[in-house]
This record gives sequence, structure tokens and C-alpha cells, in this order.
Amino acid sequence: MSEETGRFRKVASLVAGLAALALLMLYMGGVFITGKVGPGNAVAGPERVAPPETVQALVQEIREHHEAVGTVRPRTETRIEAQIQARILSYSVNSGDSVKKGELLIELDNRELASRLEEARQGLGSARSRKQQAQEAVRSAQAMYEEARQSLERVQGFFDKEAATERDLEQAQSGFLQAKANLARSSRGVEEAESGVVRAEKIVEQAEIALGYARITAPKEGQVVRKMAEKGDIAFPGKPLLILQTQGAMRLEALVREGLISRIGLGDRLPVVINAIGLQVEGTVEEVVPSADPHTRSFLVKVDIPDVPGVYPGMFGRLLVPLDTRRAVTIPESALIHVGQLEMVLLKEDGGFRRVLVKTGQAVADGRLEVLSGLSGGETLGLDGHRTP
Repeated sequence: MSEETGRFRKVASLVAGLAALALLMLYMGGVFITGKVGPGNAVAGPERVAPPETVQALVQEIREHHEAVGTVRPRTETRIEAQIQARILSYSVNSGDSVKKGELLIELDNRELASRLEEARQGLGSARSRKQQAQEAVRSAQAMYEEARQSLERVQGFFDKEAATERDLEQAQSGFLQAKANLARSSRGVEEAESGVVRAEKIVEQAEIALGYARITAPKEGQVVRKMAEKGDIAFPGKPLLILQTQGAMRLEALVREGLISRIGLGDRLPVVINAIGLQVEGTVEEVVPSADPHTRSFLVKVDIPDVPGVYPGMFGRLLVPLDTRRAVTIPESALIHVGQLEMVLLKEDGGFRRVLVKTGQAVADGRLEVLSGLSGGETLGLDGHRTP
């Protein structure tokens, strides 16, 4: 009996241990914990009466942004620099002169640049001539190919009727293969000539742009403060030639990494955020310095911002560079209810409204918030968030 009793106790201990382990796993899984709800689930409580106003949860295309950090600086002075290396031929202004946007300030020696442009245009003309010759060669090769093909068909017919020898057939086949190969070579020649034309056009475009840099104009209306170089000096990128005092308040100078600089162009209107005063305004890209910092691999972008009280030089700011768009569910910020750290909305159901947990993300345009979970779009929400369920 004692041996059977010991065996029974071992079995009972094993069963009790397994039962305790199962209860522990159920507890950790939340089976015995009540009152918790996840995003999208209704919070227990009586149904509400319909709030006086309702809004819609929408599915919208929102644009992602990269935040390029920068510093607010005064726009009172603008350094005028050359974008090419050339000798200064003349100044069209003197210190104290008022200038209008687009007015000529400095003229650089453009003889070498004009010569390069002329050479580039001649090269483009030669490339177009080669393309025309290659196209004529293709037409000739096509005619020879058709003639050889027809000849092969005739000889093949004669050979089938024993009116031509095998040697005649071999010669016709050889002529056809040669004509076919010649047509293929001519076609490749056209492709190469077309590529040459494209390259020559790009060289001409670059030469035209460089020639345009020989005339330095005022970026905006202002007054010349002082000249930093004299007639006959060599101008080169990075060397200030004169200082122009411009009208306006502030601008943000931000560093944009090289992988995103192609998304920014002169005149673009981009969002600017000034964290210290909780301000977001729309700025205009005034300048993109055409030289990257070799240490940070970033470009300096200067963005004009409106004259807003409370914005001072030296403040930290962020330039929002537009990236790609994506679909997201959004709601008006006024529809969100905060209960401690919980976020809820009043979701319209049959018979009334109930509070539903949601999780929000970033703010989007027009005072709306992105909803990460809890809603799928198209729902009707109430704005009366003052009554307690």
C-alpha cells in the first residue's frame, strides 16, 4: 500500500504543477484581467445621445517630410558670389545704390564661356549630321536586305524546281546573311549616333548655363552695402563680391542631405517650423548653395519666412522637405478626447455614440490628426467630448 500511496502522490503533484502552470499562462495572457480595451474597441458604459455636431474620419493622401535642421538668420544682408571662376569685367552698381530684383550687378569675362558654347553647338551639329548619315545607312541597308531576301526566295524556288544549283542557293543564302548583318550594324550605328546627340545636347545646355552665370543679377530688391572686390579681380565660387542689404525680416538656413537636394528648387514653398514659439509657416526657397559640405554631405538651403512677431535670429528651426505620399486615416483634432494618457473618440453607432480608444500620430494639414489604429476611415464621430460615460 505504501508503494501505491507514493505513486499516487507523485501523480497528484504532477497534475497540480501542470494546473498551476496553465493558470499562470492564462493570467499572463490577460484572461483574468477585465476592464482593458485596445484601440478600436468600445469602452464599456451607457450609450450617449447624439452630440450636436459630427465629423468624418477620412482616408487621405498625406505627404511624408524630412526634417532638415537649421538656424534663423536675418535677411538684411545677402552675400553676392560668383558661381564660376572668371575675371570681373565691370560693376554696374556702387555702394549705396538701390537695385531692383533682376538688375545687373556684376559682369564677368565670358569670352572663354562663349567659346565653349560655340564649340558645344558645333559638336551638336556634327552629332546630328552623324545621326542623319547613320539613318541613311540604315535605309540603304534595309533596301539591300529586302533585295537579298527576295533573291533568296527566288533562288530557293528555282532550287526546289531543280532550276538552280546548290551553289546558287548557297550564294543567295550568303548574300542574305551578309545583308542582314549589315542592317544590324547600321541600326546599332543609329543608336550610337542618337546617344551622341543626347550627350552633345547636354554639353550645350551646360555651356549655356555657365555662360548665364557670367551676368550676376540682384536676387531681390535692396541696397548695395559695400563692394568686396574690384574690376579686374578674379571671381570664383565662395568669394563674396558685394553685400546687398535686402528688404524683409528673417530666413531659415538649413542643411539638407545630398540625397534630398534634388527635391528642392528655387522658388519652392516649403513648411518651416520654429519650435520655440510653436510656429509653422510657409517659406520660399531663396537660394541653394551649389556646393556640398564634405564633412556633413549636405547642402545649405536658404528659405525666406514671413515677418512674424517673436521670431529672432539664432532660433532653432526645421525645414520640412517633401518626400512621398501615403494613405492615412485622419480626424479633426477637435474630435479627440483625452482621458489621462488614453485617446478616445465618440464613434456613431446604432442608437447613439460610444467612446472608442484610438492611437494618433502626426498632425497633418487643416487641423487634422493621423489615426494609427482604432479607425479605418469613413466613420462618423461626435464633437461633444465633455460628458463622462
